[in-house]
Formats: sequence, structure tokens, C-alpha cells
Amino acid sequence: MIGRRGVLAALAAVLSLAAAPLAAACEPERVDLRGDWGQTRFTVEIADTSATRARGLMHRESMPRFSGMLFIYDAPERAVFWMENTLIPLDMLFIDETGRVNHIHHEAQPMDRTAIDGGDDVLMVLEINGGLAAQLGIEPGTELRHPRLDRERALWPCDE
Repeated sequence: MIGRRGVLAALAAVLSLAAAPLAAACEPERVDLRGDWGQTRFTVEIADTSATRARGLMHRESMPRFSGMLFIYDAPERAVFWMENTLIPLDMLFIDETGRVNHIHHEAQPMDRTAIDGGDDVLMVLEINGGLAAQLGIEPGTELRHPRLDRERALWPCDE
């Protein structure tokens, strides 16, 4: 029979294992997000050249649930996207140089050529499966952690 202390110790061990992935060091192919809603991690492909940003997630028929694409610009700029040749609905998180999500465009429609304006001062855009931001509760003010953010400016630097 396991006593109360044994149950509490087992529960603490399980909870520490559940938190372990977010405590891991920052890696270029991962982003962490946190906010009042909680925390999560996505495995990402990086689009940091004109060619990779132009191609984006076009012609993909699916994407795993906690995967995405992180568009990274050389400096903050106005970011405008569209969904031409993109086959899956996407949520687009527009992120400034501190790692703060300032705008979310929910459920961008496949094949739509309508401009999606993320606003000024965008350093990164995280594209994830459409509807997932709402399901997780991700909202403006959410903080993103990634090694390409300037450690001195980041709200959530990689060494935390």
C-alpha cells in the first residue's frame, strides 16, 4: 500500500516529467509559447530567406498538430501574407522583436489571395494549423521563445 507521501512523490515526479520538455534548452527547430493560458511547444521549419519565405507552406496537404513554420525577417517590418497555393487552413501569429505575439489571424483559408496584414514591426510569423491557436487559448500578449530572438530584448530569453 502506498502512503500519502508516496502518492505525492509520484505525482511530483509525473508533473516534473510533464514540464521537462519546456525546460529543455532552446533549439532552432522549436518554439515555446507561454501566456495566461499555459505553455506549449511547436516543432518548426525555419523560413529565413526570401526564397523560403515566398514558398512557405505552399502545396502541403497536411501538417502534424504541434508543427509549424517560423518566418524570420532580418529586421522588423510590415508583414503581409496570402494563402495562394496553400492547401491547409492556418493560424498566423505575428511576433515583434521581443517575442510578443501582437496579432493573430485565425483560420486563414486555403487558396485565398486576400492580403493578410500582420501590421508593422513584425520580426517573426509563426504559422500553425488553423484553429489551434483558439483551441489552446493563444492570444495577443503571448510570449515566444526562440534562439533567433535577441537575448537582451526578448521577454522570454532562451537561458531562462
